[in-house]
Amino acid sequence: MTKALISIDYTYDFVADKGKLTAGAPAQAISEAIAQVTQQAYDNGDYIFFAIDGHDEGDAFHPESNLFPPHNLRGTSGRDLYGPLGEFYQKHQENPRVFWLDKRHYSAFSGTDLDIRLRERRVDTLVLTGVLTDICVLHTAIDAYNLGYRIEVVKSAVASLNQENHQFALNHLQNVLGAIIIE
Repeated sequence: MTKALISIDYTYDFVADKGKLTAGAPAQAISEAIAQVTQQAYDNGDYIFFAIDGHDEGDAFHPESNLFPPHNLRGTSGRDLYGPLGEFYQKHQENPRVFWLDKRHYSAFSGTDLDIRLRERRVDTLVLTGVLTDICVLHTAIDAYNLGYRIEVVKSAVASLNQENHQFALNHLQNVLGAIIIE
């Protein structure tokens, strides 16, 4: 079994109090856990992909422009990784097992070469972390499921805007997509 950890959108705009589309306290509460899980995956020799939302200012054609305020704009600090995860990336970004992947939509697979990169490395299991459990994490998991990957979600390293959405997503991940929820 070859694993890759997919760290989804754990950026300033989604986590910090002053972020443009922040999940606030629930996302901040997972800061240490997400850093620890990422370091553990790195120490285990797993691949690490930072799948990060990237938008262009004034892009009226992007469907999210009608749903959410501008966020994770290219060239802004809103796209910086939050907390210790940022330090991890700065330290290991030159390692051939660590990747930054710009994504345009909710899923880390939509419009990216993630599937190709995973298959080249014979990855069969994805460990998902990040925010938001019920949006980008869930959509990434749905695509992973449809592409035949095994899915693991680290419960202490994912968060949503509220507990109800978070729990719905965890239930869906486990009961509909067959994801293993790691406590």
